[in-house]
Amino acid sequence: MRTKRTPPNRPRPSPVARIGLQVACSARGLPGARRLRALARAAAAGGADITLRVVGAAEARRLNRAYRGRDYATNVLSFDYGAPPAARRRRALRGDVVLCHPVLAREARAQGKTLGEHYAHLVVHGVLHLRGFDHRRASEAVRMERREARILRRFGVADPYLVR
Repeated sequence: MRTKRTPPNRPRPSPVARIGLQVACSARGLPGARRLRALARAAAAGGADITLRVVGAAEARRLNRAYRGRDYATNVLSFDYGAPPAARRRRALRGDVVLCHPVLAREARAQGKTLGEHYAHLVVHGVLHLRGFDHRRASEAVRMERREARILRRFGVADPYLVR
């Protein structure tokens, strides 16, 4: 029996990024599923199994209180589930990114952005957290913000850290 082998000079196919979307609240003005998935896929930069979950303030507050000890609804939370052993070689991401629609809508208005721009930013931001990026220290924040701006630029979204 012959087995099909990839010639050494031909690149292997890149790992698959599976991006699920759950909308668990009334979310008027929510960007399209295709765009949200494309943003997450771009930020994942490789194999991934990620669920984007859009929630109301009560669920965001419950999650923030349970997992971060903070009793308020926050804009985005990332939950990294790690990769199964076989996927670790490909550095595939596994996790959830929870986006609180009412908080995002309020922030977008306050910042003079469209809701679509703000969603784009926070989807990318949340997925980068799954990749290990952080902003606790100034040097980490600069690195993460530059990466966010570079990804967002590919989608026609202005740098969210520039003052308007």
